[in-house]
Amino acid sequence: MNFTYLDTIIIIVYLTGITWFGIKIAGKQSSSKDYFLGGRDIPWWAACFAIVATETSTLTFISIPGLAYITNLNFLQITIGYFAGRVVVAWIILPAYFRGELGTAYTYLANRFGTPMKNLASGVFMITRLAADGVRLFATAIPLALIFQGTLIAENLSTEWIYTGSILLIALISLSYTYIGGLRAVVWMDVVQLFIYFAGVISAIIIVSGELSGGLTGGLSGAYEAGKLEIFNFSFEGGLKGFFSTPYTLIASILGGAFLSMASHGIDQLIVQRLLAAGSLIASRKALIMSGGIIIVQFALFLILGSLLFVFYGGADIIPDEIFPMFIIEEMPAGLSGLIIAALFAAAMSTLSSSITALGSATMYDYVIPYYKKLTVENEIAISRLITLTWCILLAGSAILFMQSSYIVVELALSIASFTYGGLLGIFFLFVLFSKSEIKHAIPAFLTGILVMIYIILFTEIAWTWYTLTGSAVTVITGQILILRSAYLRRH
Repeated sequence: MNFTYLDTIIIIVYLTGITWFGIKIAGKQSSSKDYFLGGRDIPWWAACFAIVATETSTLTFISIPGLAYITNLNFLQITIGYFAGRVVVAWIILPAYFRGELGTAYTYLANRFGTPMKNLASGVFMITRLAADGVRLFATAIPLALIFQGTLIAENLSTEWIYTGSILLIALISLSYTYIGGLRAVVWMDVVQLFIYFAGVISAIIIVSGELSGGLTGGLSGAYEAGKLEIFNFSFEGGLKGFFSTPYTLIASILGGAFLSMASHGIDQLIVQRLLAAGSLIASRKALIMSGGIIIVQFALFLILGSLLFVFYGGADIIPDEIFPMFIIEEMPAGLSGLIIAALFAAAMSTLSSSITALGSATMYDYVIPYYKKLTVENEIAISRLITLTWCILLAGSAILFMQSSYIVVELALSIASFTYGGLLGIFFLFVLFSKSEIKHAIPAFLTGILVMIYIILFTEIAWTWYTLTGSAVTVITGQILILRSAYLRRH
């Protein structure tokens, strides 16, 4: 193992320094608005970088290279859909969020469908985010666990205990600055970490290329011969069943990516919180659209890295999610491997802290403030921090539960989100597109969309790229049927 004491020192210094920086830059938190929305004065470019860091950090670092290792570059098609979905959100959904003082995406629903619909949507978001980000936290524990397995610390510990300890350590460090600094600390840490992601992946590509015959050109040539550089998949093999069960066909990828992006960036509080913190519609639009371009570049780099690793390891049978962490620990020069692992941990902490603040803001603005009108500013801050602590504990518990999963974590996380994303997005479409929709239409339509998705995910072979589109369509069609039924009954 090439992981040395120098690497360990770099990780400790980096994590300590970045934690101090997050606390320092946050300043004083004087209200829940400061704590959960950064005072609504975050620069648009900082919000943009925070969006990218939040949505791709750990899964991009670990699972995307592993996905390219066992498949090819087909996943890149999805980023085209990601960009298209952001455009729809920027011009159709975002304007509604800046009419009035909204704290969450779900407060918006209360204006049309009433409090029950808001509470239901917010509650579903919390459950989904708890599960999906539990997977992300588990993914980040993989490289830390691999490091511990080669030390005296883990000599008498089982693999399960090593992973559990890694999860708890990451959660504890993340909590330290999130608890004190709130969203402002999280966003500014993301700005720093984004540049470290890019430095890390570019360094890894340079190093692995140096180990291959012919350098980068030779590595890409070997990957091409192995079919690893295929981007577009126009296949219709297997008839209709095969078309819908294959996740990375061109049509499935673009439509799936677009609807997933509309849901994740239009109705998921994790991203909406950052858009609201930018303070204006124009700033939020710039942050959202720019993030789409950065995402395409970032995914391309990590996918190419995975293809080069396939050539480096000769296509050896390795667990996909351990390929890049293993390369970092065993092959990268002393010092540099420590810096990249530190960046990975910091990336994970940004995702975890982002999730904590998103869950905390939804709890505070959707369930606490509406029902406790006489809260003082001091009480708001105290309750906000208590909520933050609670969600951190729950996320760590969720990550521990996912340790036994055999799925590639990026696909597992996206599949979990798809249980409810379609229903949530469908409800927003009902609001925007159908002026006659009411709560008596919205709630049954929403629940129908979720039930249909539970059946599809658990009992069919339909690929995950179709999940959000299907859930949205079922919700909207059900709502429209109920609207027409109500109109018919009124006439007769």
